[in-house]
Amino acid sequence: AAATFEALDCEPGFFCPEGTATPLPCPGGSYSNATDNDEPQDCTPADPGSFAVLGSIEQTPCSPGTFTALARQGICQRCPAGEYQDSSGATNCIACVPGHYCAEGASAPLPCPAGTRINASLDLMTSKDDCITCPAGTFCPTGSDDAIDCAPGTFTALAGQSICERCPAGEYQDSSGATNCTTCVPGHYCAEGASAPL
Repeated sequence: AAATFEALDCEPGFFCPEGTATPLPCPGGSYSNATDNDEPQDCTPADPGSFAVLGSIEQTPCSPGTFTALARQGICQRCPAGEYQDSSGATNCIACVPGHYCAEGASAPLPCPAGTRINASLDLMTSKDDCITCPAGTFCPTGSDDAIDCAPGTFTALAGQSICERCPAGEYQDSSGATNCTTCVPGHYCAEGASAPL
């Protein structure tokens, strides 16, 4: 007597062509949680904004900083430099915000770090290296558009500073944008941060 074989249910994430001895995984870019798939086209294509790896039982939304513009994708693409995406499940990326930089795969536009300022000559800034170091005599808080001159009584001797230092006691500075302080005038006194000898 000939042996008879009973058809078995296929596994989720797989398809089982007639006569197969082993389930085959749904191709990358598709998924299935069904147990009756006969062909690869029975697996469901992943939607734009999502992906599915080989043998997936469900699609996965692209994480922030990535996207898929098309259906049936096995991986998400990173946002290109100069763009960002702060949401999951995205089908595109967004141009970086003026005054900020967006590196490849950015999930948010980032301000120039303290001690630097934006580079207004660039349409898109793609890394913190595009930010310009603020010169000595100035300071730049995080996200600065321009360098700010140190006020009288303060100075910065080095470039790339986020705050100005107060002139030490015994010295003064009556100008803005200074890189050092001046020794107090004989017969006068100069307290810390003095803008003039008194």
